[in-house]
Amino acid sequence: MSITAAKGFTAAGIAAGIKENGNPDLALVVNTGPRLAAAGVFTSNRVKAAPVLWSEQVLKGGQLSAVVLNSGGANACTGPQGFQDTHATAEKVAASLNTAGYDETGGHDAGTVAVCSTGLIGLLLPMDKVLPGVDKAVAQLSPHGGEKAAIAIKTTDSVHKTAQVTVGEAGEGWTVGGMAKGAGMLAPGLATMLVVLTTDADLPAEALDAALRSATRTTFDRVDSDGCMSTNDTVLLLASGASGVVPEKDAFTEAVRTVCDDLARQLIGDAEGASKEIRIEVINAANEDDAVEVGRSIAGNNLLKCAVHGEDPNWGRVLSAIGTTSAAFEPDRLNVAINDVWVCKNGSFGEDRELVDMRYREVRITADLAAGDASAVIWSNDLTADYVHENSAYSS
Repeated sequence: MSITAAKGFTAAGIAAGIKENGNPDLALVVNTGPRLAAAGVFTSNRVKAAPVLWSEQVLKGGQLSAVVLNSGGANACTGPQGFQDTHATAEKVAASLNTAGYDETGGHDAGTVAVCSTGLIGLLLPMDKVLPGVDKAVAQLSPHGGEKAAIAIKTTDSVHKTAQVTVGEAGEGWTVGGMAKGAGMLAPGLATMLVVLTTDADLPAEALDAALRSATRTTFDRVDSDGCMSTNDTVLLLASGASGVVPEKDAFTEAVRTVCDDLARQLIGDAEGASKEIRIEVINAANEDDAVEVGRSIAGNNLLKCAVHGEDPNWGRVLSAIGTTSAAFEPDRLNVAINDVWVCKNGSFGEDRELVDMRYREVRITADLAAGDASAVIWSNDLTADYVHENSAYSS
């Protein structure tokens, strides 16, 4: 289950010395073709890291031959030098791959190399470690290197995150694989962390872009751990075409969505300090936009997140969160269930709150707006003392 599950990809993950603790901190994913199609979505934060600005520019060509990712430093808010360092990293990847003989697709160029970084904002990367690290990563590229790459992009993640879907029989089917990092600064904004997805399906960039945007809209864009949006969020989808199979549009989009959904759930499951995963389903909304707005409001309510941590079925906090939105509803028609117990009916008390069992890690909140037939699901987590401690101590 990794980015190298799809044919036509190699990967590596190494310790370049970017992190002072000596842990793996540089990953490389290479598309060996025959197709080099790619698409991406990025943070909507107006403060964008140098790697995001670079990769957005590169993706305009619809092709990627490689992606290089580092942890241990975000290279965000680092001025012109930070952008020059990103450019230099892409140049180094291309040169090193060409020197090593990775020229199956006609040679590598910096203009087809995406760069991703994650870590502390406001510090320049140690380029004397990054550039030699690229050579080391190229030397270790392997069709079995996907797991090592996933490990190398971790920051505060406690586990590495991978997923895979294969459609069709062995030798005749196609695969979508992926890896992700993220445990904090997870909030909606069309991409909420670093993700690389790969497929050996034979599709052009336009088809990848449509599938990726459709998938992220209902997965990564509906994860809200702490209401904080990063400067570096990137989701990339690369296609090698190595299977020779051109999948049907809906089947491909669903496969990408499934992998994204799996990774998004893993992000919530590994959220910093979390002890509960909260599934918020908004039903009977006037339209999907209303359902999403209400779900996000509930997910971002710190009082509710604290109540969930304390295993308190405080449905009043759900109603107060709904009331801050512009969604269509009548207060005296709202219903709320917590773990399937309808503790609020018609805007007032309902079933006995003592019936709600919140001992287990997953907590389900259902908000019924009684205004239509649209719905949406948002995933969040509780707010804990461990989260506060981790983010007050975090500096790498």
